[in-house]
Amino acid sequence: MTTEIRVPTLGESVTEATIGKWFKKPGDTVKADEPLVELETDKVTVEVPAPAAGVLAEIIAKDGDTVGVGALLGSIGAGSGAAAAAPAAAAPAPAAPAPAPAPAAAAASGANGPAVGRIAAESGVDPSGVAGSGKDGRVTKGDMLAAIAAGAAAAPAAAPVAVRAPSVPTDAVREERVKMTKLRQTIARRLKDAQNTAAMLTTFNDVDMSAVMSLRAQFKDAFEKKHGTKLGFMGFFTKAVIAALKDLPAVNAEIDGQDLVYKNYYNIGIAVGTEKGLVVPVVRDADQLSVAEIEKAIAGFGRKARDGKLGIEDMQGGTFTITNGGIYGSLMSTPILNAPQSGILGMHRIEERPVAIKGQVVIRPMMYLALSYDHRIVDGREAVTFLVRVKETLEDPARLVLDL
Repeated sequence: MTTEIRVPTLGESVTEATIGKWFKKPGDTVKADEPLVELETDKVTVEVPAPAAGVLAEIIAKDGDTVGVGALLGSIGAGSGAAAAAPAAAAPAPAAPAPAPAPAAAAASGANGPAVGRIAAESGVDPSGVAGSGKDGRVTKGDMLAAIAAGAAAAPAAAPVAVRAPSVPTDAVREERVKMTKLRQTIARRLKDAQNTAAMLTTFNDVDMSAVMSLRAQFKDAFEKKHGTKLGFMGFFTKAVIAALKDLPAVNAEIDGQDLVYKNYYNIGIAVGTEKGLVVPVVRDADQLSVAEIEKAIAGFGRKARDGKLGIEDMQGGTFTITNGGIYGSLMSTPILNAPQSGILGMHRIEERPVAIKGQVVIRPMMYLALSYDHRIVDGREAVTFLVRVKETLEDPARLVLDL
């Protein structure tokens, strides 16, 4: 008796994955729930556990293959004598990623919904060329995202993939060519889409970090003892950003077709760099959390990101993003929007600089702040005012307590 190993449901709108690597080879003994194979999707990396104990009889999907949800990856035999030929009969049964009705049905469909229109506007994918799986052949959000991921889009989606001129032979032998992971391909596409779609602009300010650093130095030991997590800067920045977003709601909004969608909630994305690329887990309803709860959430995301355990649900629903290039030593940068959001705040390294205060030159720990925003929805006045609000709050943290 054999047990099939199939691609599990990968999450909302994710219809396919690439085989990253197998942890076992045919003939190896496996335990139930032991990680067997790593799958790379366009959002996260997931491990598929063994559905049963036994011996890995056959690997059908090889490293680098693209597979759909439900596709057959391999099989497990019951014991060391399991025949490898048995699962071969099941091989023709791989499930394609949710087969859809004929394209003609989608083309004949009427309105596909605002989400489809937004994705079409951002990606350049024409819904009339996408097979619809919705009622009466309508194209759904999942159909659009699947078409983009599968490269079934028109020229605008394929534009970033350019073939370069070959290297001279003496250089070519010293090069290494590695296929981009699904995650890296998605990062590249989304960043370029953000540049192509939004009227992106960046404005700058600087902030005197003396007050926050003093507060942190005074209470960090007691904070860690009580809450079991370190007191960093992200809790202060998240609270300062939320206060500014409440004053400038356009920065927390997005464009959906011909509509402006104002978000009356504050899901703050925190950009985290990993070995496999940039991911942005989301602290949901951050306005309802204390500084300690925010720090705990961010620390938890950091651990999950390092261990490759972030789930798709961890990275959905963000309304605004904070990215901290300062941890890598960046002095100043112009962050790229995390579409469809309308704003992203860049933090940078803190360094002592001479500044003039009341006619005196003093040395203060200063940090440059950068707000990149979508000028289609956020005016320059609003962007500058937003940064001033963040600056004022960080330079006088008592404002957070007094809700000023």
